[in-house]
Amino acid sequence: MILLRLYYEFIKVGLFSVGGGLATLPFLYDLSDRTSWFTHADIANMIAIAESTPGPIGVNMATYAGFTTAGVPGAILATMGLITPAVIIISIIFRILNYFMGNPYVEAAFKGLRPASIALIAAAGISVIKVTLVDLPAWQASGNLSDLVIWPAVLLGVLLFLGQKLFPKIHPVLFIAASAIVGILFHFGS
Repeated sequence: MILLRLYYEFIKVGLFSVGGGLATLPFLYDLSDRTSWFTHADIANMIAIAESTPGPIGVNMATYAGFTTAGVPGAILATMGLITPAVIIISIIFRILNYFMGNPYVEAAFKGLRPASIALIAAAGISVIKVTLVDLPAWQASGNLSDLVIWPAVLLGVLLFLGQKLFPKIHPVLFIAASAIVGILFHFGS
């Protein structure tokens, strides 16, 4: 029964996450809250793994979430659930889009979807920041404002951002690998 529910839940994620892989995050947080299959911290791990492995981030996250929930069959069904709506919709659009190109209503609909995509990605970004750069329990325990921010993670993020801007020809995989090494060396998360 869990496998069918995984497939169904990820069909919904795939159907409504307009804007790519990061747009799946609000739906994953909701799924986490409703099912307890994985935690918000698990989602942060999903993002890290999905960003550092080949393939689309949304598909990688669905695979990880499915595996976490129900092993290999869960990984397969969650992934299939996520991509099923896209395959169906793209197949339909491919057949009819040429007839509607230039239609002002279709153009307006596409332009209206852009802000929705941006909003979903921004919401996902804020959720990732909360999990990665903020330590609410430490701040609540101490009352000290400096405990609210996870300073090593902020510093690493700033350095990686600047590194990528200053050295744009360096492949992103090297920045990801450097992050993993720094996390291990400086015991991030422990």
